[in-house]
Amino acid sequence: MDLGLDRELLDACVQCGLCLTACPTYQVTGDESASPRGRIALMRAVQDGGAPVTDEVVQSFGTCIQCRGCEPACPSNVRFGHLMEQTRETLTAAGRFTPWWLRMLLRVLAAPRLLRAGTRLIALVQRLVPLPTQLGLPRRLPLRRTPLPASGSDVYLFTGCVMDAWQRDVHAATKRVLEAAGFGVAPTGDAAPCCGALHTHAGLGDEARALAQRVVDRLDDGRPVLVDSAGCGAAMKDYGHLLGSPQGTAFAARVHDVHEWLAANLDRLPDAVPLDRRVAIQDPCHLRHVQRVHDATRTVLRPYVRDLVELDDKGLCCGAGGSYSMVQPGLSRDVRDLKVAAIERVGPDLVASANPGCSLHLAAAGVPAVHPMQILDRALHGRPA
Repeated sequence: MDLGLDRELLDACVQCGLCLTACPTYQVTGDESASPRGRIALMRAVQDGGAPVTDEVVQSFGTCIQCRGCEPACPSNVRFGHLMEQTRETLTAAGRFTPWWLRMLLRVLAAPRLLRAGTRLIALVQRLVPLPTQLGLPRRLPLRRTPLPASGSDVYLFTGCVMDAWQRDVHAATKRVLEAAGFGVAPTGDAAPCCGALHTHAGLGDEARALAQRVVDRLDDGRPVLVDSAGCGAAMKDYGHLLGSPQGTAFAARVHDVHEWLAANLDRLPDAVPLDRRVAIQDPCHLRHVQRVHDATRTVLRPYVRDLVELDDKGLCCGAGGSYSMVQPGLSRDVRDLKVAAIERVGPDLVASANPGCSLHLAAAGVPAVHPMQILDRALHGRPA
């Protein structure tokens, strides 16, 4: 099978193995086929050697979290994320990868009214019967959501899909922090309801490109686009590659993680008494390994908390991976166990995590995970911590 992989990208891997310690699935399995090096070897065997695409081969590609921790560890600068995305897209087109139920769930993300209706239904069920924590849902979803009003037009705040439906309180906190720094904020709302990141991960390339093009078209007025979800930000900064167009590249240059933006404008934030809390930083993979702006989270938080501490796991993935916790629940929990152990070793009061999937996945294991913008909002506005 021709996986459609770029020859230069595929040949960049020299099989050195320096990626192994950065790969969460290799760390918990010790299986070469669950490592970046092993997966690239399988890609070559299929594309160049005519190897059959067996269930075992598909499983190898399916167990990748796409955390891309291997990329900064690689001396050859292998763009493993792009190789895996193309491989999954080819397999999905052949009916070998993404299950039908996941396709249906992902379609809902592009339909804001349907997503909100589904959220209200789940919220009602939560009030009637306890739902398993393994589902990774917020403890109490809202029955209704108050729209976030615009306070100006300096910057867009990309609100997205699941995060807007389930964690709009994070967007509200982010908006208040930006306003405290003097920026007028325009939430994107239903105008750009989904960035397409989860569709890309699932191999649904056409759907991802259509969603990305809609975002680009509807926010095409030159304003900075600020993002408080690490996964969304990483996807949007890669629109040049995804869309393969000058328009996509120009749009990507306007996208900024909100911590990255505030770190460059730190002098505009007011002084405040630091929160009397010990806060551990959990770097979402798409902030650390893809956007590589994770230091900005520390820059922004440091003046506003008593004690900011680091984990000793060198940024290893938490195991959330968007829809990964649904399609690979066992491996997802095994990887999370490593992260929870690292958190317990430093004993924080709060864990700052700048990605909704990460925070929900960790919260399901009892971790007190909150968004960094919520911590900053509490310090600036005297809210309970």
